[in-house]
Amino acid sequence: MAPLRFSANLSWLFPELPGLPARLRAASSAGFEAAEVAFPYAEPPARAVREAGLRLVLINTPPGDQEKGEMGLGAVPGRQAAFREGLEQAVLYAKALDCPRIHLMAGRVPQGADRTAVRSEMEAVFLENLRHAAGVLAQENLVGLLEPINTRITDPRYFLDTPQQVAAILQKVGRPNLKLQMDIFHWQIMDGNLTGNIREFLPIVGHVQVAQVPGRGEPDSPGELNFPYLFELLEDEGYKGFVGCEYRPQGEGSGEGWHEAPGLAPAKGHLRDSYWIGAVFLLLG
Repeated sequence: MAPLRFSANLSWLFPELPGLPARLRAASSAGFEAAEVAFPYAEPPARAVREAGLRLVLINTPPGDQEKGEMGLGAVPGRQAAFREGLEQAVLYAKALDCPRIHLMAGRVPQGADRTAVRSEMEAVFLENLRHAAGVLAQENLVGLLEPINTRITDPRYFLDTPQQVAAILQKVGRPNLKLQMDIFHWQIMDGNLTGNIREFLPIVGHVQVAQVPGRGEPDSPGELNFPYLFELLEDEGYKGFVGCEYRPQGEGSGEGWHEAPGLAPAKGHLRDSYWIGAVFLLLG
């Protein structure tokens, strides 16, 4: 049974550091061997990644025009050309960074539109874009990920909101290099039933992310989720990918000692100490 491996999400962690190179160096110094970052497009980061000695395991496609409220373009009618341009940019960065996975952001339901009324049109656009993306990614041996985001707290207009919706879309596309991205924070808020959903959908999962609910803090921060159980469940079910630490540091010194909380580590003790130690120092700043 393989131990879980953790990656530092640099879009959330090290908020006190000004840019990607500095956060990469800090994550490397903290003992992480892997990192993920949502949007690395503000600067050419390849050299910084090499200097830090880290593996980058996940990036996102560009969000679009954020000043106009866009957060991904994959399912947005009329934005197909922009999605494909962003995909090409993401592929260039993934190749330069030797990053194997790209989160293909679906985007939001148009402002003022009824989600039910536009669902069919948006899904049709998404399916078209995903078939195109799967072909582009296959040429470079890359994996595309689809992430449901909760619409109750985080983003009320995001098109993908449940693993069931994503699984149905993946089945319609039918491409082996497209996978489900499991963020346990979003799954708990939308549906709960984490044991059943993890067991059902893990065979099509390409990446996992974690944060406590509802505050989106570290695994040992106050909240609903029993992370020792969930980590052990992932191990028992044979998950072999990285677990992204995508949480919001809770206050000054947050994260210090969270790996040492009584009972937090999986009961079978398969997590390597280096990752838990890395998670501690990652947040010490």
